[in-house]
Amino acid sequence: MEKSLLASAVICALALTTTTLQAQDAGTAATPQDQADVAALVNELQTLKSSYAQEVRRLRELDMQVQALQARLQGKVPATKLPSEPAAQPLASAGTTSRPPTAPNAGSEAGTQAEAEQAKPTRSMQDALLQEHAVFDRKLTIENSLSYSRYDRKQLTLNGFLALDAIFLGNIAIENVESDSLTYDLAARYGLSPRWTLNVDVPYLGRKTVYQKGGAGGSAAAIAEEQTTGSGIGDVSLSANYKLFAETGAIPDTVLTFGVTAPTGQAPYGIDWKVIERGDDQYVRFAVPEKQPTGNGLWQANIGASLVKTMDPAIIFANLGYIHSFARSFGDIDTDPQTRNPGRVKLGDSYYFGAGVAFAFNERTSLSLSFSDKLSAKASLRNKDTPWTKIIGSDANAATFNMGVTYALNQRTTMVTLLGIGLTPDAPDYSITFKIPYMF
Repeated sequence: MEKSLLASAVICALALTTTTLQAQDAGTAATPQDQADVAALVNELQTLKSSYAQEVRRLRELDMQVQALQARLQGKVPATKLPSEPAAQPLASAGTTSRPPTAPNAGSEAGTQAEAEQAKPTRSMQDALLQEHAVFDRKLTIENSLSYSRYDRKQLTLNGFLALDAIFLGNIAIENVESDSLTYDLAARYGLSPRWTLNVDVPYLGRKTVYQKGGAGGSAAAIAEEQTTGSGIGDVSLSANYKLFAETGAIPDTVLTFGVTAPTGQAPYGIDWKVIERGDDQYVRFAVPEKQPTGNGLWQANIGASLVKTMDPAIIFANLGYIHSFARSFGDIDTDPQTRNPGRVKLGDSYYFGAGVAFAFNERTSLSLSFSDKLSAKASLRNKDTPWTKIIGSDANAATFNMGVTYALNQRTTMVTLLGIGLTPDAPDYSITFKIPYMF
Protein backbone atom coordinates (compact mmCIF):
# COMPACT_ATOMS: atom_id res chain seq x y z
CA MET A 1 0.00 0.00 0.00
CA GLU A 2 2.78 2.42 0.94
CA LYS A 3 4.77 1.70 -2.23
CA SER A 4 1.77 2.12 -4.55
CA LEU A 5 0.85 5.44 -2.93
CA LEU A 6 4.44 6.65 -3.19
CA ALA A 7 4.66 5.65 -6.86
CA SER A 8 1.44 7.47 -7.68
CA ALA A 9 2.70 10.60 -5.95
CA VAL A 10 5.99 10.51 -7.90
CA ILE A 11 4.18 10.05 -11.25
CA CYS A 12 1.90 12.99 -10.53
CA ALA A 13 4.88 15.18 -9.63
CA LEU A 14 6.73 14.22 -12.85
CA ALA A 15 3.63 14.90 -14.95
CA LEU A 16 3.21 18.30 -13.35
CA THR A 17 6.87 19.17 -13.93
CA THR A 18 6.70 18.05 -17.62
CA THR A 19 3.62 20.12 -18.28
CA THR A 20 5.24 23.21 -16.77
CA LEU A 21 8.42 22.78 -18.86
CA GLN A 22 6.43 22.35 -22.07
CA ALA A 23 4.52 25.52 -21.37
CA GLN A 24 7.77 27.43 -20.78
CA ASP A 25 9.38 26.00 -23.97
CA ALA A 26 6.41 27.04 -26.10
CA GLY A 27 6.82 30.61 -24.80
CA THR A 28 3.13 31.10 -24.89
CA ALA A 29 0.68 31.75 -22.11
CA ALA A 30 -1.01 28.75 -20.51
CA THR A 31 -4.42 27.96 -21.91
CA PRO A 32 -7.45 27.52 -19.61
CA GLN A 33 -7.34 23.76 -20.32
CA ASP A 34 -3.71 23.59 -19.11
CA GLN A 35 -4.58 25.46 -15.92
CA ALA A 36 -7.47 23.06 -15.24
CA ASP A 37 -5.15 20.06 -15.75
CA VAL A 38 -2.59 21.52 -13.32
CA ALA A 39 -5.25 22.17 -10.67
CA ALA A 40 -6.59 18.62 -11.00
CA LEU A 41 -3.11 17.14 -10.61
CA VAL A 42 -2.41 19.29 -7.56
CA ASN A 43 -5.68 18.17 -5.90
CA GLU A 44 -4.90 14.51 -6.64
CA LEU A 45 -1.42 14.95 -5.16
CA GLN A 46 -2.79 16.49 -1.96
CA THR A 47 -5.33 13.65 -1.62
CA LEU A 48 -2.62 11.01 -2.01
CA LYS A 49 -0.39 12.78 0.54
CA SER A 50 -3.24 12.86 3.08
CA SER A 51 -4.02 9.15 2.59
CA TYR A 52 -0.35 8.28 2.92
CA ALA A 53 -0.06 10.19 6.23
CA GLN A 54 -3.13 8.43 7.64
CA GLU A 55 -1.74 5.01 6.70
CA VAL A 56 1.58 5.84 8.41
CA ARG A 57 -0.20 6.80 11.61
CA ARG A 58 -2.30 3.64 11.47
CA LEU A 59 0.79 1.46 11.01
CA ARG A 60 2.43 3.05 14.06
CA GLU A 61 -0.63 2.43 16.22
CA LEU A 62 -0.88 -1.21 15.16
CA ASP A 63 2.82 -1.72 15.83
CA MET A 64 2.52 -0.34 19.39
CA GLN A 65 -0.56 -2.48 20.13
CA VAL A 66 1.20 -5.65 18.94
CA GLN A 67 4.22 -4.83 21.13
CA ALA A 68 1.95 -4.30 24.15
CA LEU A 69 0.21 -7.66 23.62
CA GLN A 70 3.56 -9.43 23.22
CA ALA A 71 4.76 -7.90 26.48
CA ARG A 72 1.66 -9.21 28.26
CA LEU A 73 2.17 -12.70 26.84
CA GLN A 74 5.87 -12.79 27.69
CA GLY A 75 6.80 -16.22 28.94
CA LYS A 76 3.77 -17.87 27.30
CA VAL A 77 4.63 -17.49 23.59
CA PRO A 78 7.91 -16.39 21.93
CA ALA A 79 7.98 -12.66 21.50
CA THR A 80 8.50 -11.84 17.80
CA LYS A 81 8.43 -8.13 17.40
CA LEU A 82 7.02 -6.96 14.10
CA PRO A 83 9.47 -4.90 12.04
CA SER A 84 8.49 -1.28 12.09
CA GLU A 85 9.09 0.62 8.87
CA PRO A 86 10.55 4.11 9.07
CA ALA A 87 7.98 6.84 8.84
CA ALA A 88 8.41 8.37 5.41
CA GLN A 89 8.22 12.11 5.14
CA PRO A 90 5.34 13.35 2.99
CA LEU A 91 6.36 14.68 -0.43
CA ALA A 92 6.78 18.42 -0.68
CA SER A 93 4.75 20.19 -3.29
CA ALA A 94 4.76 23.57 -4.82
CA GLY A 95 2.64 26.11 -3.09
CA THR A 96 2.50 24.30 0.30
CA THR A 97 4.89 23.82 3.20
CA SER A 98 2.48 22.07 5.60
CA ARG A 99 3.20 18.50 6.81
CA PRO A 100 0.61 15.99 7.96
CA PRO A 101 0.41 15.92 11.77
CA THR A 102 1.76 12.79 13.47
CA ALA A 103 1.07 11.53 17.00
CA PRO A 104 3.91 9.22 18.02
CA ASN A 105 2.75 9.09 21.66
CA ALA A 106 -0.83 8.17 20.87
CA GLY A 107 0.04 4.58 19.95
CA SER A 108 2.26 4.21 23.04
CA GLU A 109 -0.47 5.42 25.37
CA ALA A 110 -3.03 3.16 23.70
CA GLY A 111 -0.70 0.18 23.96
CA THR A 112 0.07 0.81 27.63
CA GLN A 113 -3.61 1.11 28.47
CA ALA A 114 -4.43 -2.06 26.53
CA GLU A 115 -1.66 -3.94 28.31
CA ALA A 116 -2.90 -2.83 31.72
CA GLU A 117 -6.48 -3.83 30.94
CA GLN A 118 -5.43 -7.24 29.64
CA ALA A 119 -3.13 -7.97 32.61
CA LYS A 120 -5.75 -7.09 35.23
CA PRO A 121 -7.59 -10.22 36.53
CA THR A 122 -11.31 -10.44 35.95
CA ARG A 123 -13.74 -9.80 38.80
CA SER A 124 -14.54 -13.51 39.13
CA MET A 125 -10.84 -14.41 39.36
CA GLN A 126 -10.26 -11.78 42.04
CA ASP A 127 -13.14 -13.25 44.08
CA ALA A 128 -11.63 -16.73 43.77
CA LEU A 129 -8.17 -15.45 44.74
CA LEU A 130 -9.59 -13.78 47.83
CA GLN A 131 -10.44 -17.23 49.24
CA GLU A 132 -7.04 -18.88 48.60
CA HIS A 133 -4.56 -16.01 48.18
CA ALA A 134 -4.85 -12.26 48.80
CA VAL A 135 -6.14 -9.30 46.80
CA PHE A 136 -4.41 -5.96 47.33
CA ASP A 137 -6.50 -3.57 45.20
CA ARG A 138 -9.50 -3.58 47.56
CA LYS A 139 -9.42 -1.01 50.33
CA LEU A 140 -11.82 -2.67 52.77
CA THR A 141 -13.72 -5.96 52.57
CA ILE A 142 -16.20 -7.20 55.19
CA GLU A 143 -17.02 -10.90 54.96
CA ASN A 144 -19.87 -12.77 56.63
CA SER A 145 -19.77 -16.55 56.43
CA LEU A 146 -21.73 -19.49 57.77
CA SER A 147 -20.34 -23.03 57.71
CA TYR A 148 -21.62 -26.43 58.75
CA SER A 149 -19.45 -29.52 59.26
CA ARG A 150 -20.30 -33.13 60.04
CA TYR A 151 -18.01 -35.58 61.81
CA ASP A 152 -18.82 -39.27 62.35
CA ARG A 153 -16.37 -41.80 63.74
CA LYS A 154 -16.94 -45.40 64.80
CA GLN A 155 -14.56 -47.56 66.84
CA LEU A 156 -14.73 -51.20 67.88
CA THR A 157 -13.49 -51.98 71.42
CA LEU A 158 -12.57 -55.49 72.53
CA ASN A 159 -12.05 -56.21 76.23
CA GLY A 160 -11.15 -59.87 76.73
CA PHE A 161 -8.99 -62.63 75.23
CA LEU A 162 -8.98 -65.37 72.60
CA ALA A 163 -9.56 -68.97 73.65
CA LEU A 164 -8.11 -71.69 71.43
CA ASP A 165 -7.05 -68.92 69.03
CA ALA A 166 -10.57 -68.74 67.64
CA ILE A 167 -13.12 -67.91 70.38
CA PHE A 168 -13.22 -64.42 71.90
CA LEU A 169 -14.15 -64.31 75.58
CA GLY A 170 -15.00 -60.89 77.00
CA ASN A 171 -16.94 -57.74 76.14
CA ILE A 172 -17.37 -56.30 72.64
CA ALA A 173 -18.30 -52.63 72.57
CA ILE A 174 -18.95 -50.30 69.65
CA GLU A 175 -18.19 -46.62 70.23
CA ASN A 176 -19.63 -43.99 67.93
CA VAL A 177 -19.11 -40.23 68.05
CA GLU A 178 -21.25 -37.97 65.87
CA SER A 179 -20.52 -34.26 65.90
CA ASP A 180 -22.28 -31.35 64.18
CA SER A 181 -20.91 -27.83 64.32
CA LEU A 182 -22.22 -24.54 62.97
CA THR A 183 -19.84 -21.58 62.77
CA TYR A 184 -20.51 -17.94 61.97
CA ASP A 185 -17.45 -15.90 60.99
CA LEU A 186 -17.12 -12.15 60.77
CA ALA A 187 -13.92 -11.22 58.94
CA ALA A 188 -12.47 -7.91 57.79
CA ARG A 189 -9.60 -7.24 55.37
CA TYR A 190 -8.04 -3.80 55.05
CA GLY A 191 -5.50 -2.80 52.40
CA LEU A 192 -2.77 -0.63 53.88
CA SER A 193 -0.79 -0.32 50.64
CA PRO A 194 -0.33 -2.17 47.32
CA ARG A 195 1.85 -4.67 49.25
CA TRP A 196 0.27 -4.93 52.74
CA THR A 197 -3.14 -6.03 54.01
CA LEU A 198 -4.43 -6.62 57.55
CA ASN A 199 -7.01 -9.28 58.44
CA VAL A 200 -9.12 -10.09 61.50
CA ASP A 201 -11.42 -13.09 61.96
CA VAL A 202 -13.95 -13.48 64.81
CA PRO A 203 -15.82 -16.83 64.89
CA TYR A 204 -18.86 -17.86 66.91
CA LEU A 205 -19.44 -21.62 67.28
CA GLY A 206 -22.32 -23.90 68.17
CA ARG A 207 -21.55 -27.59 68.63
CA LYS A 208 -23.54 -30.74 69.36
CA THR A 209 -21.89 -34.13 69.92
CA VAL A 210 -23.64 -37.46 70.40
CA TYR A 211 -21.75 -40.30 72.11
CA GLN A 212 -22.94 -43.86 71.66
CA LYS A 213 -21.46 -47.00 73.19
CA GLY A 214 -22.48 -50.59 72.75
CA GLY A 215 -22.09 -53.21 75.43
CA ALA A 216 -23.69 -51.17 78.19
CA GLY A 217 -24.12 -53.09 81.40
CA GLY A 218 -21.97 -55.90 80.07
CA SER A 219 -24.53 -56.78 77.36
CA ALA A 220 -23.42 -56.59 73.75
CA ALA A 221 -27.00 -55.84 72.67
CA ALA A 222 -27.41 -52.80 74.95
CA ILE A 223 -26.41 -49.34 73.64
CA ALA A 224 -25.96 -46.26 75.80
CA GLU A 225 -26.24 -42.76 74.32
CA GLU A 226 -25.48 -39.29 75.66
CA GLN A 227 -25.50 -35.85 74.07
CA THR A 228 -23.58 -32.70 74.98
CA THR A 229 -23.56 -29.21 73.47
CA GLY A 230 -21.51 -26.03 73.61
CA SER A 231 -21.59 -22.57 72.09
CA GLY A 232 -19.74 -19.30 72.31
CA ILE A 233 -17.06 -17.18 70.72
CA GLY A 234 -14.14 -19.06 69.20
CA ASP A 235 -10.45 -18.23 68.94
CA VAL A 236 -9.92 -14.81 67.34
CA SER A 237 -7.13 -14.57 64.76
CA LEU A 238 -5.16 -11.60 63.40
CA SER A 239 -2.94 -11.77 60.34
CA ALA A 240 -1.10 -9.67 57.76
CA ASN A 241 -0.32 -10.36 54.10
CA TYR A 242 2.76 -9.06 52.31
CA LYS A 243 3.23 -9.28 48.53
CA LEU A 244 6.79 -10.52 48.07
CA PHE A 245 6.80 -10.86 44.27
CA ALA A 246 4.40 -9.69 41.60
CA GLU A 247 3.70 -12.15 38.81
CA THR A 248 5.99 -12.01 35.77
CA GLY A 249 6.71 -14.41 32.93
CA ALA A 250 8.68 -16.86 35.10
CA ILE A 251 7.86 -15.86 38.71
CA PRO A 252 4.40 -16.51 40.24
CA ASP A 253 2.59 -13.97 42.36
CA THR A 254 3.96 -14.67 45.86
CA VAL A 255 2.36 -13.53 49.13
CA LEU A 256 3.63 -14.12 52.67
CA THR A 257 1.23 -14.43 55.62
CA PHE A 258 2.00 -13.76 59.29
CA GLY A 259 -0.66 -14.45 61.90
CA VAL A 260 -1.48 -15.05 65.54
CA THR A 261 -4.46 -16.77 67.17
CA ALA A 262 -5.64 -15.77 70.64
CA PRO A 263 -7.27 -18.31 73.05
CA THR A 264 -10.55 -16.42 73.38
CA GLY A 265 -12.73 -19.55 73.12
CA GLN A 266 -13.65 -22.11 75.77
CA ALA A 267 -10.60 -24.33 76.36
CA PRO A 268 -11.13 -28.10 76.41
CA TYR A 269 -8.86 -28.58 79.44
CA GLY A 270 -10.42 -28.77 82.87
CA ILE A 271 -13.94 -29.50 81.60
CA ASP A 272 -15.51 -32.03 83.94
CA TRP A 273 -16.74 -35.34 82.53
CA LYS A 274 -19.87 -37.03 83.79
CA VAL A 275 -19.82 -40.79 84.27
CA ILE A 276 -22.60 -42.69 82.51
CA GLU A 277 -21.54 -46.21 83.46
CA ARG A 278 -19.12 -47.87 85.88
CA GLY A 279 -18.17 -51.53 86.06
CA ASP A 280 -18.33 -53.79 89.09
CA ASP A 281 -14.71 -52.90 89.73
CA GLN A 282 -15.62 -49.20 89.63
CA TYR A 283 -13.83 -48.86 86.29
CA VAL A 284 -15.33 -46.04 84.21
CA ARG A 285 -16.71 -47.65 81.08
CA PHE A 286 -18.60 -44.69 79.61
CA ALA A 287 -18.07 -40.99 80.35
CA VAL A 288 -18.69 -37.82 78.33
CA PRO A 289 -17.75 -34.13 78.80
CA GLU A 290 -20.39 -31.93 80.38
CA LYS A 291 -20.04 -29.33 77.60
CA GLN A 292 -18.24 -28.87 74.31
CA PRO A 293 -15.27 -26.48 73.95
CA THR A 294 -15.15 -23.68 71.36
CA GLY A 295 -11.37 -23.13 71.21
CA ASN A 296 -8.04 -24.86 71.77
CA GLY A 297 -7.02 -22.74 74.77
CA LEU A 298 -3.50 -21.90 73.56
CA TRP A 299 -1.75 -19.05 71.78
CA GLN A 300 -0.65 -19.94 68.27
CA ALA A 301 1.54 -18.25 65.66
CA ASN A 302 1.68 -19.13 62.01
CA ILE A 303 3.69 -18.21 58.94
CA GLY A 304 2.82 -19.22 55.41
CA ALA A 305 3.22 -18.48 51.73
CA SER A 306 0.79 -18.66 48.83
CA LEU A 307 1.65 -18.64 45.14
CA VAL A 308 -0.50 -17.93 42.09
CA LYS A 309 0.38 -18.37 38.40
CA THR A 310 -1.88 -17.26 35.56
CA MET A 311 -2.30 -19.77 32.75
CA ASP A 312 -5.14 -18.53 30.55
CA PRO A 313 -7.96 -19.30 30.87
CA ALA A 314 -7.21 -20.52 34.43
CA ILE A 315 -5.03 -19.75 37.43
CA ILE A 316 -3.04 -22.25 39.48
CA PHE A 317 -2.47 -21.62 43.19
CA ALA A 318 -0.61 -23.35 46.00
CA ASN A 319 0.09 -22.66 49.66
CA LEU A 320 2.11 -24.04 52.54
CA GLY A 321 2.67 -22.97 56.12
CA TYR A 322 3.65 -23.77 59.69
CA ILE A 323 1.69 -23.31 62.96
CA HIS A 324 3.45 -23.22 66.33
CA SER A 325 1.54 -23.63 69.60
CA PHE A 326 2.84 -22.13 72.83
CA ALA A 327 2.61 -24.08 76.08
CA ARG A 328 0.17 -22.76 78.69
CA SER A 329 -0.58 -23.54 82.32
CA PHE A 330 -4.08 -24.39 83.56
CA GLY A 331 -5.43 -24.62 87.07
CA ASP A 332 -7.00 -28.01 86.34
CA ILE A 333 -6.36 -30.42 83.48
CA ASP A 334 -8.10 -33.44 85.02
CA THR A 335 -11.48 -34.61 83.74
CA ASP A 336 -12.55 -36.03 87.12
CA PRO A 337 -14.83 -33.51 88.90
CA GLN A 338 -13.69 -34.92 92.27
CA THR A 339 -10.02 -34.00 91.75
CA ARG A 340 -8.08 -30.89 90.88
CA ASN A 341 -4.83 -31.33 89.01
CA PRO A 342 -2.96 -28.24 87.73
CA GLY A 343 -0.55 -28.65 84.84
CA ARG A 344 0.73 -27.41 81.49
CA VAL A 345 -0.50 -28.26 78.01
CA LYS A 346 1.28 -28.00 74.68
CA LEU A 347 -0.31 -28.88 71.36
CA GLY A 348 1.85 -30.39 68.64
CA ASP A 349 3.08 -28.11 65.88
CA SER A 350 1.25 -28.33 62.57
CA TYR A 351 2.22 -28.12 58.91
CA TYR A 352 -0.29 -27.42 56.17
CA PHE A 353 -0.13 -27.35 52.40
CA GLY A 354 -2.47 -27.35 49.43
CA ALA A 355 -2.85 -26.69 45.71
CA GLY A 356 -5.65 -26.09 43.26
CA VAL A 357 -6.89 -24.48 40.08
CA ALA A 358 -9.59 -21.89 39.36
CA PHE A 359 -11.46 -21.27 36.11
CA ALA A 360 -13.36 -18.14 35.14
CA PHE A 361 -16.60 -18.95 33.32
CA ASN A 362 -17.27 -15.28 32.68
CA GLU A 363 -16.77 -11.89 34.32
CA ARG A 364 -19.01 -12.80 37.30
CA THR A 365 -18.63 -16.57 37.85
CA SER A 366 -15.65 -18.81 38.61
CA LEU A 367 -15.06 -22.39 39.78
CA SER A 368 -12.18 -23.59 41.96
CA LEU A 369 -10.95 -27.11 42.77
CA SER A 370 -8.28 -27.71 45.40
CA PHE A 371 -6.70 -30.18 47.80
CA SER A 372 -5.56 -29.25 51.33
CA ASP A 373 -3.88 -31.20 54.10
CA LYS A 374 -2.86 -30.46 57.69
CA LEU A 375 -0.42 -32.61 59.64
CA SER A 376 -0.35 -32.20 63.44
CA ALA A 377 2.13 -33.72 65.88
CA LYS A 378 1.17 -35.26 69.23
CA ALA A 379 0.10 -33.03 72.10
CA SER A 380 1.91 -33.15 75.45
CA LEU A 381 0.85 -32.80 79.10
CA ARG A 382 2.92 -32.12 82.17
CA ASN A 383 1.73 -32.21 85.75
CA LYS A 384 3.54 -30.36 88.50
CA ASP A 385 7.17 -31.53 88.91
CA THR A 386 6.78 -34.26 86.25
CA PRO A 387 8.26 -34.52 82.74
CA TRP A 388 6.27 -33.93 79.57
CA THR A 389 4.12 -36.86 78.47
CA LYS A 390 2.88 -37.25 74.92
CA ILE A 391 -0.81 -38.09 74.51
CA ILE A 392 -1.30 -41.22 72.45
CA GLY A 393 -3.65 -40.70 69.51
CA SER A 394 -3.48 -36.88 69.60
CA ASP A 395 -1.61 -36.60 66.29
CA ALA A 396 -3.72 -36.02 63.20
CA ASN A 397 -3.71 -35.97 59.42
CA ALA A 398 -6.69 -34.02 58.05
CA ALA A 399 -6.87 -34.05 54.24
CA THR A 400 -9.75 -32.42 52.36
CA PHE A 401 -10.89 -32.03 48.75
CA ASN A 402 -12.53 -28.64 48.18
CA MET A 403 -14.78 -27.28 45.45
CA GLY A 404 -15.95 -23.67 45.37
CA VAL A 405 -18.09 -21.41 43.18
CA THR A 406 -18.01 -17.60 43.31
CA TYR A 407 -20.69 -15.37 41.81
CA ALA A 408 -20.66 -11.57 41.78
CA LEU A 409 -24.11 -10.39 42.85
CA ASN A 410 -23.36 -6.75 42.03
CA GLN A 411 -20.44 -4.35 41.85
CA ARG A 412 -19.64 -4.66 45.57
CA THR A 413 -21.09 -7.98 46.74
CA THR A 414 -20.07 -11.56 45.99
CA MET A 415 -21.55 -14.91 47.02
CA VAL A 416 -19.14 -17.80 47.63
CA THR A 417 -20.17 -21.44 48.07
CA LEU A 418 -17.61 -24.01 49.25
CA LEU A 419 -17.92 -27.78 49.63
CA GLY A 420 -15.25 -29.75 51.50
CA ILE A 421 -15.05 -33.55 51.45
CA GLY A 422 -12.91 -35.27 54.07
CA LEU A 423 -10.35 -37.74 52.76
CA THR A 424 -8.97 -39.01 56.10
CA PRO A 425 -10.63 -40.00 59.43
CA ASP A 426 -9.25 -36.89 61.16
CA ALA A 427 -10.99 -34.54 58.72
CA PRO A 428 -14.74 -33.76 58.84
CA ASP A 429 -16.82 -36.06 56.67
CA TYR A 430 -17.99 -33.00 54.77
CA SER A 431 -18.44 -29.28 55.26
CA ILE A 432 -20.52 -26.63 53.52
CA THR A 433 -19.68 -22.93 53.69
CA PHE A 434 -21.48 -19.84 52.41
CA LYS A 435 -19.63 -16.52 52.33
CA ILE A 436 -20.72 -13.03 51.31
CA PRO A 437 -17.81 -10.57 50.99
CA TYR A 438 -18.78 -6.91 50.67
CA MET A 439 -16.33 -4.37 49.26
CA PHE A 440 -16.28 -0.73 50.34
